[in-house]
Amino acid sequence: MHPDYDVRDKRFGDYLLGNCKLEKLYTGSLWAEGPVYFCDGDFLLWSDIPNNRILKWTQGGGVTEFRRPSDYSNGHTRDREGRLVSCEHGARRVTRTEWDGSVTVLADNYQGKRLNSPNDVVVKSDGTVWFTDPPYGIMSDYEGYKADSEIGANYVYCLDPKTGELSIASDDFDKPNGLAFSVDEKILYIADTGASHDPDGPRHIRAFQVGADNSLSGGEVFAVCDSGLFDGFRLDEDGNIWSSAGDGVHCFSPGGELLGKIRVPETVSNVTFGSRKKNTLFITATTSLYAVTLNRKGVQWP
Repeated sequence: MHPDYDVRDKRFGDYLLGNCKLEKLYTGSLWAEGPVYFCDGDFLLWSDIPNNRILKWTQGGGVTEFRRPSDYSNGHTRDREGRLVSCEHGARRVTRTEWDGSVTVLADNYQGKRLNSPNDVVVKSDGTVWFTDPPYGIMSDYEGYKADSEIGANYVYCLDPKTGELSIASDDFDKPNGLAFSVDEKILYIADTGASHDPDGPRHIRAFQVGADNSLSGGEVFAVCDSGLFDGFRLDEDGNIWSSAGDGVHCFSPGGELLGKIRVPETVSNVTFGSRKKNTLFITATTSLYAVTLNRKGVQWP
């Protein structure tokens, strides 16, 4: 097996293509994060947080700047109408970029108190916007602007854009980070990266059952990271989780079994599936953007 791959379970071998190796597409970021693919336009956007910009990669067209300044944007996704939804450390808000290029603020406070620094975001099929709000963007001037937390806690939120109602989905995290729904949206997986500033803090992904009213229950630990931290992650069509980690990308079965790893020479921050067939895994890792084509498709829309 190619040295890019660490196979822990024979099922992992079925996801790999023998002639498709890890490829570096770009380097030059300070901290690359938040990849999101536009299959209808066949391009990728991702954040270079400390450089306060969003970059754009196009097949055959290289890399250009999509937005600068970006308000120190971090995580991105698309809503059910295909619009870009972004977490911004600098402005401490979640925004939506409309088709005409204008920006709509979806959330910037909870009960009159400013959010900390929204980190990662997903949109459910009913249109609700779910995001995490750790303090990373206000802990220094490197990824935002140093400030005190007005809320005094780090929550996971659910926003109904139809009513504008913002509610706390979970309040028992140290530093909530990446999140993604299962294929059937009955489970919401959420990473906790509390160990980033406390060696004894959490370094795991938890699994919550999602009720018909979008309430969360459960929250058991799904997987613990054995190298660095789980940050951003995405699911494939079989329900496997492909997560960032310190030594690459870790692939877990829906049952929480570590199936294998894609070794990456830089600390991985996030991943997303893309290409027109949605079978290429794009990887943001410290200074660079990588990609590898797999024998599975991602489930994120569109």
